[in-house]
Amino acid sequence: MEKVPMTAEGYTALDEELKRLKTLERPAVIAAIAEARSHGDLSENAEYHAAKERQGWIEGQIAEIEDKMARAQVIDVSKLSGTQVKFGATVSVVDEDTEEEARYQIVGEHEADVKRGRVSITSPIARAMIGKETGDVVEVTTPGGVKAYEILKVEWV
Repeated sequence: MEKVPMTAEGYTALDEELKRLKTLERPAVIAAIAEARSHGDLSENAEYHAAKERQGWIEGQIAEIEDKMARAQVIDVSKLSGTQVKFGATVSVVDEDTEEEARYQIVGEHEADVKRGRVSITSPIARAMIGKETGDVVEVTTPGGVKAYEILKVEWV
């Protein structure tokens, strides 16, 4: 069974989503199915079929989240330190062509959100930075070509 690395924050978010699905979404869809059943003939009942489809999606989400949580390897970023980039690090970089600076935290796949500066451990930029230190230059292959970034700072926040 392959472990899924994630931050404590990411694990908490998964747990909250699981609780929401089980306590709000699941009962609501069960009520919708019961309501649709009361309308009679199920073969031509669009409400019933839509509710059953929604129920299948919710149950799939619950199973997926429970699987991720069971395989979770929760890493407390606040207890990490060092000069090398690894999971959980917040890395400040500068694009060597445009001089544009960016800051990324390396997180688990399901936690990634580029708009919030969180990149997946499996993303090309994170894979290029793993094991590097401040001052190192990493090359990342992007759809627009190869980009070079200099690592300005490695933080553990």
